[in-house]
Amino acid sequence: MRFQMFPSVLFILLFFSNSDLGINLTFVSGQCLQGQKELLLELRNNLTYDSSFSTKLVQWDESIDCCRWAGVKCDTRGRVSGLDLSGEAISDGINGVSSSLFRLVFLKNLSLAQNSFSSIDLPFGFGKLTELSYLNLSNSGFSGQIPLDFSSLTRLVVLDLTNTIYSSLTLENPDLERLIRNFTRLREIYLDGVNISASGNEWCNAISSSLHNLRVLSLSNAYLTGPFNSSLVKLRSLSVIRLDGNTFSSPFPEFFAEFPSLRVLTISSCNLSGVVPAKLFQVKSLETVDLSGNRDLEGSFPEFPLNGSLQNLLLSYTKFSGNVSESIGSLRMLSNIDLRACSFSGPIPSSIKNLTQLVYLDLSINQFVGSVPSFAFLKNLTVINLRSNRLTGHIPDNLWEGLEQLDFLDLSENSLQGELPASLFVLPSIKVLDLNNNSFSGVIRDSFDSSSSPLEVLELNVNNFEGPIPRFLFELQNLSSLSLSANKFNGSVQLTDFQKLTNLVSLDLSYNHLSVHVSETAPVSSLFPRLGTLMLASCNLQKFPLLRNLSSLMMLDLSENQLHGEIPNWLWEVGDGFLRFLNISHNQFSHLQEPYTFGNHHYLDLHSNMLRGEIPVPPPTAVFVDMSSNNFSSPLPANIGDSLTSAFFFSLANNKIVGTVPPSLCNATRLQVLDLSNNTFHDRIPSCLFENTLGVLNLRRNNLSGDIPDTFPVSCGLKTLDLSLNVLQGEVPHSLVRCTEMEVLNLGNNDLTGNFPCWLKNLTRLRVLVLSNNKFHGNISCLGDGITWPNLQIIDIASNEFNGVLPENLFKDLKALTVNEDGRLDHLNFVFATVFHIYYQDSVTLILKGQGVEMGKILNIFTSLDFSNNHFQGIIPETIGELKSLYVLNLSHNALSGHIPGSIGNLEELESLDLSFNNLGGEIPQQLASLTFLSFLNLSYNNLVGRIPQGSQMQTFPGSSFLGNDGLCGFPLNKTCTDSGSPRSSSSSSEEDQNSTMEHGIYVSVALGFVVGVGVIFWPLVFSKRWRRCYNENINKVVFLVLRRQLENEDW
Repeated sequence: MRFQMFPSVLFILLFFSNSDLGINLTFVSGQCLQGQKELLLELRNNLTYDSSFSTKLVQWDESIDCCRWAGVKCDTRGRVSGLDLSGEAISDGINGVSSSLFRLVFLKNLSLAQNSFSSIDLPFGFGKLTELSYLNLSNSGFSGQIPLDFSSLTRLVVLDLTNTIYSSLTLENPDLERLIRNFTRLREIYLDGVNISASGNEWCNAISSSLHNLRVLSLSNAYLTGPFNSSLVKLRSLSVIRLDGNTFSSPFPEFFAEFPSLRVLTISSCNLSGVVPAKLFQVKSLETVDLSGNRDLEGSFPEFPLNGSLQNLLLSYTKFSGNVSESIGSLRMLSNIDLRACSFSGPIPSSIKNLTQLVYLDLSINQFVGSVPSFAFLKNLTVINLRSNRLTGHIPDNLWEGLEQLDFLDLSENSLQGELPASLFVLPSIKVLDLNNNSFSGVIRDSFDSSSSPLEVLELNVNNFEGPIPRFLFELQNLSSLSLSANKFNGSVQLTDFQKLTNLVSLDLSYNHLSVHVSETAPVSSLFPRLGTLMLASCNLQKFPLLRNLSSLMMLDLSENQLHGEIPNWLWEVGDGFLRFLNISHNQFSHLQEPYTFGNHHYLDLHSNMLRGEIPVPPPTAVFVDMSSNNFSSPLPANIGDSLTSAFFFSLANNKIVGTVPPSLCNATRLQVLDLSNNTFHDRIPSCLFENTLGVLNLRRNNLSGDIPDTFPVSCGLKTLDLSLNVLQGEVPHSLVRCTEMEVLNLGNNDLTGNFPCWLKNLTRLRVLVLSNNKFHGNISCLGDGITWPNLQIIDIASNEFNGVLPENLFKDLKALTVNEDGRLDHLNFVFATVFHIYYQDSVTLILKGQGVEMGKILNIFTSLDFSNNHFQGIIPETIGELKSLYVLNLSHNALSGHIPGSIGNLEELESLDLSFNNLGGEIPQQLASLTFLSFLNLSYNNLVGRIPQGSQMQTFPGSSFLGNDGLCGFPLNKTCTDSGSPRSSSSSSEEDQNSTMEHGIYVSVALGFVVGVGVIFWPLVFSKRWRRCYNENINKVVFLVLRRQLENEDW
């Protein structure tokens, strides 16, 4: 929002004034000199203008004294002293110094503003008009260099060359300093949009050394740079400063707060930084301040002066922070407040109710807390935007009384709760009401007549509203957009219930508890002829809406319903073939009706259906294509990549596709995400795939073979590469080091060989590294030489042939595991910018608590280190205690020796610890008992001795966690300890007796199962879900006990 005194308005004011700058409009007939009249007529005859837009030139009557012509003013001697031809649609006719315009040498005031001299250079000749005190050529359409003869206009008081529409005037030769050096009388200069291209010292010194009486400085979008020169402070009369849209890239000049008469200060979008002095807002004369769009500019509010003059306070998209003082209520002239996208906090001051002149209030995208204050009886208020804060509490009816002009109210993305006050829907001027993403609840009251409501946009999505859709919504005849999604509305609703909303452009009923029924006879086009968006996801739809002939539809979401059978071929013709967004995922569609021809779709989501047959070739306009989780089993069409030239996302994951990966996919040069995982592709990976611009490549769980191509380019942009669960061979290609953006690298479960690829240390953005279940060998000593993985949170090299000792320094350098990460909980994903906000969710399979678990979403705080099933030797370094944010640690099935380091007790976040099947000795450190989050512990089959540490957490682990350590005693083992902490000799036989008894018990149980089988076991298993779950849990324990006993016998 800009507040600017338009030069043409200023000209009119000057014409009506009695000062030296103005001209009295009271004319005396017969004063015009004949020569002056002839010059004016010659000028009109030479001008090219559109008479249908002209209001002055078309009225010039030769029979009337020219001093009475529209736009003309004469002095007392009949000489033309003022000429206003602004807004006359003039396009040509002032051709150089010979123009009759430049022979009107007595002109003091001239305006050619708001014309259309397109592509015509600003002519020489203005320098002849040496009497000019006011010259306005703003937005006249002239282009090119400002002529040198302008510098002859030494009597100028106001110069306006503003060029905000055409932006083609330049000031290079002469430059700014040569142009204005003799303008000693100049009080107002407007060069907005003129290309001055001057540095801070140049333009600041030029102005301060020549324009001592300057009051208005307006140089917006003039290609000025910084830094500011303090010489400007000499201009003590400055009252208006407009410098918007320049690239100063410098700190805010503190001396701007020193101008005693400052009324207007606008320096928006100038890349300013630093801190704005609080005293600026205490300048009592200040009426408008606009610092918006300076994203690195900081500051805070002081106590505002009593009865200050401030009218417009615009600071959006800056780093202003702190509380807004209640003293803002003393600024009784304030009419516009725009503080969106700052960092303000604290409560919204209740004194806002005192701002009776307030028209526009935008506090959105901040961190305001507390309740919504009262805006009652602010009769001029038209806009309230409090979106995306941290507001809580209720919004009762009395907050909104008397808001007669309010037409926009946005309270979305807060934590407001309670029932919705009916008064919001009866505000007499309300057009937009957005309450989405809150915690409003209850049934919306339905007790008023809404047929005359002006409401056009109603957003209630993502709340907790319940009950049936209120009937008054069906009467809002001016409504163009209605969103009720993600609530708890229930009951049945017919699309025909909305038939009075004939202006509806967008309707969203998704994700409620509704059953939406569609008419089999009434086409949607007859109900909503202008409908552009229809969202009915998860609405228990059982039939396709009749969408034929709905030419306006561009977005359709019918996902997560009960639609089945074939996808009708007329669907692709909806919207005259321009259905941009289509989501029919999570249904039971079996095939596409033949014949079909795709339209100009951008977003095509068919995933999670039962589609079979030939894989559809997407339209060439598609940006997003997801056909994953279906039953496609045919090979990919060889030329499919030729149809993906616009695509950013393409997924056929979780199908049964056979054949090879077609090289034509390399022709999809804009592709960011390619996911062909969980199919049966075989043969080699096309090497060109790695040369493309992909950000995500997922070929997981196929039958791909051969080497990984060593063709990763210098410009590699891969962030996720998942080639796991294939039969790839060879070594990890060294060119992978070029993928410096890599965050997730999963090569697990292949037949890869070679030493540990130490050069992976150069992938500094890596967060997940999985090399498990391959044939890597050798030591990992290079990881102790200083690694640069500050973000690595998951490292899994289990089940290889690695050997040697664990590098001591490794555990100190894994920074993401050593420091608790502060910040917002999130998942690893790949985001790319499109209008549909698409992102790809990373996943990985890990061994957690002894079980293989596929993590469909990887939390950014989840951490794991798995070196199990290798041949590591030596001790566990004490430095492992540095990994304070580690969740999972698995060093099992190695040949590690020595003691368990007590520093493991520092791993306060640890939930799973597996050190089983090693040669660890000594006692279990008491510190383990302090790990309060530890839920899985396996120390079995080592050489541990002594008493098992006691503590509330240790009591939760079964005896199996400590098996195979003959020297251990104490709970939960059935071995009592002597006073010295060693097991009593009788415990061993006692344990054997118990195990023997357990085995006999198993056999008896099995025998009983056969005898009583059908009556006691079989029928409850069939008919009782609870019994079945209980039985499965217990039988698993029995099987585990038998297998464990068998292992013990084999080992010993």
